[in-house]
Amino acid sequence: MIASRRIRRHGAPQPDNVLDNDHMDVTELLESASLLVPEDAATENQISVRDIWDHLAHDEWQIALTLLEELGDGPPQPLAFWEQLAEAAEQLRFPRSAAWCHWRCSEIRNGMIRADLTLRPATEARRRTPISAHGVLRPMWNIGNLSPSGSTAVSIAALWVEDVPLLEPGGRGIVRLVPLTPADWTRVETGQHITMHEDRTVAGTAVVLEVNLPNFATAPISLPNP
Repeated sequence: MIASRRIRRHGAPQPDNVLDNDHMDVTELLESASLLVPEDAATENQISVRDIWDHLAHDEWQIALTLLEELGDGPPQPLAFWEQLAEAAEQLRFPRSAAWCHWRCSEIRNGMIRADLTLRPATEARRRTPISAHGVLRPMWNIGNLSPSGSTAVSIAALWVEDVPLLEPGGRGIVRLVPLTPADWTRVETGQHITMHEDRTVAGTAVVLEVNLPNFATAPISLPNP
């Protein structure tokens, strides 16, 4: 493992410059996150941690943040990695990146179910407007669970749609679900059909593509703030 190297701006310090101090904090956060990534990890474009260090040395924080997010799409990274990226994104005032990094933190804590979702068209469902793709909606899901009385029991999971900002009624997209109560989802399997509900009616249907739940899926865990 490469020993930590401190990346600093050249020239004399400027203690009275608040913005500069904030950027120094960002540099430390991004550097710390980069040190959690395996040395041999690379993006699809073969960008490595060493490349990210070069961007940090030149104060290219946005590029470094974006590349670290891309590295996070490879082998799973620890919770601290996404927490540090989220804080850096907030300091840089990049709300979309901050929301995504907080979402990835929630996936680690609560688990993640990836699915192919098709919304019902506006003519067949209550919803007439697009849904926000970035973790705002927390619908109910019929995943096959039953209540003690034998009736259908729905479970809540927040929803993030990959690659698009909105999903229109009748639209289709790949979604990532973060369950409010991970233990409710332990029997969900790939290939299973589940239904989304915003009321008693069916708002959409989905086919489960991937299931990743935490080992401690026994109690409700907080979801990210929308």
